[in-house]
Amino acid sequence: MTTYNSVFVLDTTKKPLTPCQPARARALLRDGKAAVWRTVPFTIILKVAMPDAIVKPISCKIDPGSKQTGLALVDSDGRVVFAAVLEHRGNAIKAGLESRRSIRRGRRARNTRYRQARFLNRIRPEGWLPPSLQHRVETTLTWVKRFRRLCGVVEIAVERVKFDMQLMRNPEISGVEYQQGTLLGFTVREYLLEKWGRKCAYCGAENTPLQVEHIHPKANGGSSAVSNLALACEPCNKKKGTQDIKVFLKNKPELLKKVVAQAKRPLSAAAAVNATRNKLFVELLNTCLPVETGTGAQTKFNRTRLDYPKEHWIDAACVGESGATVTLNPELKPLLIKATGHGTRQMCTTDKFGFPRRAAKGGKAVNSVSTGDYARIVQPKGKYIGSYVGRISSINTTTNFVTMKVFGKTISFNSKLVTIIQKADGYAYAH
Repeated sequence: MTTYNSVFVLDTTKKPLTPCQPARARALLRDGKAAVWRTVPFTIILKVAMPDAIVKPISCKIDPGSKQTGLALVDSDGRVVFAAVLEHRGNAIKAGLESRRSIRRGRRARNTRYRQARFLNRIRPEGWLPPSLQHRVETTLTWVKRFRRLCGVVEIAVERVKFDMQLMRNPEISGVEYQQGTLLGFTVREYLLEKWGRKCAYCGAENTPLQVEHIHPKANGGSSAVSNLALACEPCNKKKGTQDIKVFLKNKPELLKKVVAQAKRPLSAAAAVNATRNKLFVELLNTCLPVETGTGAQTKFNRTRLDYPKEHWIDAACVGESGATVTLNPELKPLLIKATGHGTRQMCTTDKFGFPRRAAKGGKAVNSVSTGDYARIVQPKGKYIGSYVGRISSINTTTNFVTMKVFGKTISFNSKLVTIIQKADGYAYAH
């Protein structure tokens, strides 16, 4: 049986109260004691004051990631009352910037009016991050602030260090106390799992126990540096033994080339997290709430000891020392939040060659319906007769039609059939 998140509750003055179970929220709505304040995440507001209501302190726990960030709200009893997975759009931002850069360079190369390069008149402020990385920090902060408005968040816990690459490269560096206790080996192994995609480097086997293997055998003078480590299933590890990788894969030159290249390649996801961890930590401190920090190895140790599966929101719940005693239902269905942005400020779009298109950018709304609105569409007749609830994918100001994904297909509807449930806020939601 699937378990859903708790429902946020606001009192008559919009002050956050302790989240309640969905059944309790349905009873309050049925009896007319509350009204729907927000659809996603589902929030109700009381119509009758409850001065004796007990407000439990809530801890907001964060597991930052390069593509997705896990979020979990934990009450004072250590129970997860709300979970979410936030999907960033950093890759889309990077692709857009690269496209714009290539178009500008193309214009300079053509036999047209000369456009002076603009790379020498920019001064980056201290603490500057690329837009694709700054986006990860800002979207995470957005949801921390939202949770503070919806429930009584009194403290924050964040995984500040995912992988200490310098420490793994040189284990003799000072400050390795956290690696010499019960967390010994967790940091390196977690890094290798991410780097090799949680599968055997030689046969590609997945969902099987993997062993840490030296690419250049240790018996032949190979080091224990991360660049010389790979993951292998037990049969491949035994078969390779103390053979050099060039001998072991002499009949598979393509695989040999791939393994050697992957061993030297740094983990870009870890680099992105490491680049943003301090900026996120400083911004969280500016909220004036106590901030607890933890390492990625500690998070994995807590989750493994509690025998919880690997999920982003579960990792978030297990962050820090407080994550050692957290209790949750693994069947809980987290809210999936995808950052979609608020459109573009570009006034004249271009084709793939950099030339302006004939038609100028259209309006952003049709009959007060905008792209990204969460709405209900009731189609009275035709092939797609029925009632549909979802996010408006796009609008057409010429035909006054809107599109919505229905059963995996993008279907057009008349904008007059749309009833807005919640205005666009830059995110798409799913369960």
